[in-house]
Amino acid sequence: MRKTKQFLAILGIFLLVALYLVTLFCAIFDSSKTQSFFAASIFATFIIPVLIWAYTFIYKIVTKNDDDLKDLRKKVEEKKKKELSSK
Repeated sequence: MRKTKQFLAILGIFLLVALYLVTLFCAIFDSSKTQSFFAASIFATFIIPVLIWAYTFIYKIVTKNDDDLKDLRKKVEEKKKKELSSK
């Protein structure tokens, strides 16, 4: 998981720097596509970090160990037993 996070962080940094350079290029030079490049760059500046976060979040959920689920089930069962015994 650590290598995946590190790779995604580096990829995100690279993409964001590239987007900022495209934005700078669009601000300096004027062409017919400059406005669409600028809009895409601003949009991607927000979307890329969200997508990277979502990927890591889903990855954590999918690769969770069965032991964690077993422990959680035991805790829920114990809590239910305590609630039933207290009534």
